[in-house]
Amino acid sequence: MAKPDPILLAPARYPFVCEIPTRFADLDTNMHLNNAALASILEDARVRFHAASDYHIGREGWTAMVANLTIDYLGQGFYPAPVSVHIGATSVGRTSYSLAQLVRQGDAIVALARSVMVCVKDDRPFPLPDAFRESVKPWMFQA
Repeated sequence: MAKPDPILLAPARYPFVCEIPTRFADLDTNMHLNNAALASILEDARVRFHAASDYHIGREGWTAMVANLTIDYLGQGFYPAPVSVHIGATSVGRTSYSLAQLVRQGDAIVALARSVMVCVKDDRPFPLPDAFRESVKPWMFQA
């Protein structure tokens, strides 16, 4: 695995952060947060990110869905401490946009994820509305 770009590991560069509680059920046999639980935590954080934005996805009959998700597991997470998920949009295309997510527990980095979200309407890719393009600007990752 290639080392992640150090700029993506700086929490201050992300415009959004939320805290997600961990559950005992999230543990693997080694008493670490398991990989599937971290994927679920990332999903929860993406939903919170979209809910916090000024432009609520789902208006005008379109939605966004994950087309690609890459997770680099960089450290161990433990129960019962919550994790902080830092999120920022990294690019905006014609029908899709990308997000970066940094998962931390205390000062320790647990994971880095990148996702591509595709705008969909009537089961087909749909051009991102201009209002979305404007509203996403304050939510961009600060490179």
